[in-house]
Amino acid sequence: MAEPPTTEDGHHVVVNGRKWRATDPSIPADRRAELTRILMSWRREVRRTEGTDQERAARAGVQAAKVALGERGTPPWWEQTDEQRRARWQADVPAPGGPLPPEAPVREHRGDHPHPGNGERTEHA
Repeated sequence: MAEPPTTEDGHHVVVNGRKWRATDPSIPADRRAELTRILMSWRREVRRTEGTDQERAARAGVQAAKVALGERGTPPWWEQTDEQRRARWQADVPAPGGPLPPEAPVREHRGDHPHPGNGERTEHA
């Protein structure tokens, strides 16, 4: 699968006319692959547990993986020091079936995304 186009600064990818925060490019390839596998496992867990008490924990797992990848969290990866970036991606991110991740704030799922880099419309692409 081809990588989506990025903004000139490389901070965001553009998918279907929407801008999303890009994965931190300084994450070593093996760690990035591991975090991506964990993220996909948590996404499957969200679908599996939808409407149950376990869904919140699954969503927290998605959040933890996306923060480790640099796709969420404050400050964004390009404003972090090298040490902060390394600590973020090296942090333990449990996979489903392991210890539960810390609870993430509950986010409403709407068609619009008010946070820059989280699906805002752009003229790129």
